[in-house]
Amino acid sequence: MSPKGRGAPRRRRGISETEGRPQRDNISMSGLQCLAQENIWFDKPRYDEAEKRFYEGANGSSTYPQSSHSNGDHDLVARMKSLELENNSLHKVVQDMRAVMLKLESRVAVLEKQPRGSAAAVPCAKSAPVHQVKVVNDDDDDDDDDIDLFGSDSEDDAEAERIKQERVAAYAAKKSKKPALIAKSSILLDVKPWDDETDMAKLEECVRSVQADGLLWGQSKLVPVGYGIKKLQIACVVEDDKVGTDMLEEEITKYEDYVQSVDVAAFNKI
Repeated sequence: MSPKGRGAPRRRRGISETEGRPQRDNISMSGLQCLAQENIWFDKPRYDEAEKRFYEGANGSSTYPQSSHSNGDHDLVARMKSLELENNSLHKVVQDMRAVMLKLESRVAVLEKQPRGSAAAVPCAKSAPVHQVKVVNDDDDDDDDDIDLFGSDSEDDAEAERIKQERVAAYAAKKSKKPALIAKSSILLDVKPWDDETDMAKLEECVRSVQADGLLWGQSKLVPVGYGIKKLQIACVVEDDKVGTDMLEEEITKYEDYVQSVDVAAFNKI
């Protein structure tokens, strides 16, 4: 050995990075394998939630289960109360109906017990009371013969007949003073000549010459017929009781030289 190396401390040989790396890798791999077999850390949120519920239940401050149960209880209580109210109302209705039925049964029983004729007889007796007439019997039979209960008073009849006659006489006098209505009619006559050479002025003079009581001639005119022939159209007013159309036709047609025929063109009551 050299003198340098004799007195100097010997240097230890260390582990190189390449030599120590496989050992550390083996340690880490074994730890991961152990952790892989344990699942407590993966389920940690679930366990935390369970622990939280445990402590809340121990302290009496759990809200989730109790709130759901309390809501269900409140609904059930409310439904039970509503059913009780409805049941009470139905019981009341049934009791009222039972009371009404009992009243009706009692009334029917009373009506069936009464006879049919008695109910109608009582109102009739009340509505039409009978008044009794006391008859006094006298020993004298002549007085009874003088009273005529069904006879009529002769003096009253005579007075009524006299008044009736006076009224009839007054009505007849009043009617006689009133002037009677005279029935009149307005007649329009068509008087036709023989031909166009007939003197129409002479023909009208002949027609107007017919006079009678209750006859009054009116206006006239010439109406063309055809081929130069004209007819005389004349109006008149007559009293129905005194003058008729037949009499006028007969009197006018007497003038045969001028008149061929007479027709009634219009007839109106006045």
